[in-house]
Amino acid sequence: MKRPDVIVVGAGIVGAACAVELHACGHEVLLVDARHPGAGVTAAGMGHLVALDETDDELDLCLLSLGRWDEYLATRTGLAEHVRCGTLWVAEDEAQMAHALERAARLGRRGWDAQALSGDALARTEPALRAGLAGGVRVARDCAVYPPAVARDLAARLVAQGGLTRFGAAVARIEPGSVTLASGERIDAGAVVVAAGTAVPQLLPDMPVLPRKGHLAITARYPRRLSHQVVSMGYGQTKAGSDALAVAANVQPRITGQWLVGSCRQDGVADTDVDPRVLAHVLRAAIALLPCLADMTIIRSWTGLRPATPDGRPLIGRHPLLDRVWIAAGHEGLGVTTAFGTAQLLADLMQERPPAIDSRPYSPARFAHARS
Repeated sequence: MKRPDVIVVGAGIVGAACAVELHACGHEVLLVDARHPGAGVTAAGMGHLVALDETDDELDLCLLSLGRWDEYLATRTGLAEHVRCGTLWVAEDEAQMAHALERAARLGRRGWDAQALSGDALARTEPALRAGLAGGVRVARDCAVYPPAVARDLAARLVAQGGLTRFGAAVARIEPGSVTLASGERIDAGAVVVAAGTAVPQLLPDMPVLPRKGHLAITARYPRRLSHQVVSMGYGQTKAGSDALAVAANVQPRITGQWLVGSCRQDGVADTDVDPRVLAHVLRAAIALLPCLADMTIIRSWTGLRPATPDGRPLIGRHPLLDRVWIAAGHEGLGVTTAFGTAQLLADLMQERPPAIDSRPYSPARFAHARS
């Protein structure tokens, strides 16, 4: 095999997007994965394309990426199972409503249409919601996709454009400018990009990527009963209890007419078994906002391990110690939203051109001494 310029390790949606972007920059790219495209974290998530604004840099990355998503979806809407459902951020009390109004103002200042809604307007906008809610924010341009289909499409696009792939090939070791497969085969390259999700610590032990478990469930088909993705304003704000479990309702209407139900975060749990107790917490939180869900049939439930970092920001950039090794990982629940933006930012850094946004908040160097 011809020596590639770049090996991308991990064919989830982030790794696949990075591979396509780097190939478009003129690099010979090899995309490697232990399984197949979109099989890991990408297969477990909700596929919500959302402008999150907990920090300015988070919103920068989201908006950069959402612009690139618009370009991709212009020709791939059907393949991606794209639904322009918008997001309803729902406030259950006046304290949450104050945060909702702040969100509407922040997004509006950045040109991302966000409409504050009173309790009555919220009820008219989404009749399935329970009565008596304080209000919320409608973000019309947010949407949903099916991430595994996108990852597969990106891998296929890489091959169609002359890139290379090796699937079913687990990587056992990363060294400057090379990877060694579990089979013992060594592949040299000009650079290596590690986009391996929760497997990053096995390959790069000095990078603190932590598994954050979540439970999801999906209903039978109930078409035209939910128009928006409904998310509690407590999402990302809810504090974990003594069992390290934080739950905030997140319900997505799928193109199939099904309802995809989340969401929870649980640290310190590395198994992928469905915990009936945790799943019950998730369903109760969703039913508290959408009472009709109590009468629906759940046909499947599953879990996923989000790759998180201690400060909540992904790792995008050069490894602080290993020459010719780069990282694109640790996106937690925003990997789908920020996949294309991550790819663009990484390519900017690898090409040594001015990045589209400030890259410093995402630099892996911030954890250079985390394990020492």
